[in-house]
Amino acid sequence: MILQYRRSLASRVTMLTTMAVAIAIAFVAFGAFMTVRLQTQASLDASLIARAKAVATTVREVEVRGTKYNVPTWLLGASDVRLFLVTDEHLVYSADYGGSPNFGEPEFDVAEGQRASVVRTITQDGHRYRAATWPTEGDQGRAVVLVQSLDAQDRVLRRLGLVMLLLGGAGVIGAGLAGWAVARSGLRPVRRLTRAAEDIARTEDLRPIEVGGNDEIARLASAFNQMLTALAASRDRQRQLVADAGHELRTPLTSLRTNLDLLAQASSGEVDIPAAAREELLEDVQAQIEELTTLIGDLVELGREESLTHVVEPVDLAEVVERALVRVKRRAPEVHFQVDADHWWVTGESAALERAVLNLLDNAAKWSPAGGTVTVTLSAGQLRVVDEGPGISDEDLPHVFDRFWRSPESRGMPGSGLGLSIVHQIALRHSGRVEAGKAPGGGAQLILRIPGKVSPD
Repeated sequence: MILQYRRSLASRVTMLTTMAVAIAIAFVAFGAFMTVRLQTQASLDASLIARAKAVATTVREVEVRGTKYNVPTWLLGASDVRLFLVTDEHLVYSADYGGSPNFGEPEFDVAEGQRASVVRTITQDGHRYRAATWPTEGDQGRAVVLVQSLDAQDRVLRRLGLVMLLLGGAGVIGAGLAGWAVARSGLRPVRRLTRAAEDIARTEDLRPIEVGGNDEIARLASAFNQMLTALAASRDRQRQLVADAGHELRTPLTSLRTNLDLLAQASSGEVDIPAAAREELLEDVQAQIEELTTLIGDLVELGREESLTHVVEPVDLAEVVERALVRVKRRAPEVHFQVDADHWWVTGESAALERAVLNLLDNAAKWSPAGGTVTVTLSAGQLRVVDEGPGISDEDLPHVFDRFWRSPESRGMPGSGLGLSIVHQIALRHSGRVEAGKAPGGGAQLILRIPGKVSPD
């Protein structure tokens, strides 16, 4: 088994925040450093060009090593700028008789008149110099070169880089700490929600948790509360189903146990029961067993959320009605059924639909008097079942499809109070609905609607 270790959400937020700030600081520091460097160099170049031009135009003739050149006397003293004179013969003269940097073709090209001016960096003996070359006026083949050391500028840039590095590091550390604080503060509601979920899992207490605010965490908590409400409702329905099932099973089981005790005593000779009474007890036991079987089947059907088998296929609802009619006529031969069913194809489970239709017909036959007529109409996906019974009172209409609900008039009649609940569940499973009401001519009217179409194509 491979174990994968993941960082916590707070550490990931902190890391991402630190990385983002570090990248931003690096870009800003690099931009600022390059801006200062380029601006400083541009200022220095402009100053050197201006001074070289001034040297070339405001000069007087002096003699250097027996040769007369136009050189300004104010540059012959100590200065941060050194003056050189280059010729088209590749000769270099220094105004202060000092050594000269390694001038190259660019400077001599200016003296030869091939270039107007040149400003470039020259490196010699580990030192960098900035050299500006400008041609002299009146002396052809000559050019003035002003050279200034870049050591001071390099020191300033190094200090600036060190300051930016220190400040950037401090900024990254501060961003990391701020990201950690923000992550912990922002994830505090998530931790509370996590603790609440753990408490619910441990105690099975499905009461909703307190929600404050209207942000994403609050929406998550509200959705969690909705889930808790649904779970609590489902658990309550399960408990109610178990309680109602126990109540409904108690009566037939008690009666069955009593009858079986009497039969056992009669078989052992303890009690003398006439043959007719024995036959009646056996019929009663058989009826109670059938009632228990039906009740247990209804409980199994109602207790599961969906069918155990998923045989979904095109089904002709008219054929389903015909099969259900064959079964209900055997159960209620004293009731007449008037049927008018058009073809209506639905996609669903044939057995479940037949169970729903059979429960509707059984309910109508149970309430219809002997010799009464049950009208069954199937048109445009609407199955209407109308009986000639007493109908459903206004007080009972809201509870018709409740589990184990039985009206006071039906307490002495066979049934478990689950038939119409099963119809309601099957209708919902097929994206349909079932309605109960009063028929225009009296009696009860139940309508089952299932979406479908006229032909299977």
